[in-house]
Amino acid sequence: MIDKKDITGVILAGGRGSRMGGVDKGLQNHHGVPLAMHALMRLTPQVGEIMINANRNLGAYESMGVPVWPDTLSDYPGPLAGFMTGLEHCETPYLVTVPCDSPLFPTDLVARLAQALEAADAEAAVAATLADGALRAQPVFCLMKNEVLESLVRFTAGGQRRIDKWTAQLRCIEVAFDDAHAFANANTPDDLKALQQDG
Repeated sequence: MIDKKDITGVILAGGRGSRMGGVDKGLQNHHGVPLAMHALMRLTPQVGEIMINANRNLGAYESMGVPVWPDTLSDYPGPLAGFMTGLEHCETPYLVTVPCDSPLFPTDLVARLAQALEAADAEAAVAATLADGALRAQPVFCLMKNEVLESLVRFTAGGQRRIDKWTAQLRCIEVAFDDAHAFANANTPDDLKALQQDG
């Protein structure tokens, strides 16, 4: 069984927030607390170490009390840049990623991903939810072995940016979660309003 102390968590807050009007999504207020802080409080009990990947307002993120690392790739290339930053600074055998704008993700997310990854002898495990009778991957919720860094460096060096195209090159397993709403995220101001109403 993978011990949680062998897993580093990274909150992905490095995006451009274009669908949110260009604001820094992780710092948007949700019930009086920044979205990234919700993710941090939810992930911290599930992992041994934790960090934030952010590219703006670094002081605001640093005030949350954990290490903050900007992308090593320039020009906001997306979540995979956050994966790479996390892997470069990860000193444990495993890294798990969660986005800063999903405050309701399951409190057993990491344990279930870890169990499935180990059982399947996989290199990565991603969460998936049922949508219209089909499993739909939620690839930003990803647990991976830290040794996949080399593969990711090669993939992004080729100009590739899509998480699912990269994980397709790995031994990757999808882990089904029943509650799709737990993975709801605030991509737009309307999404954030809907999350506020739900709790």
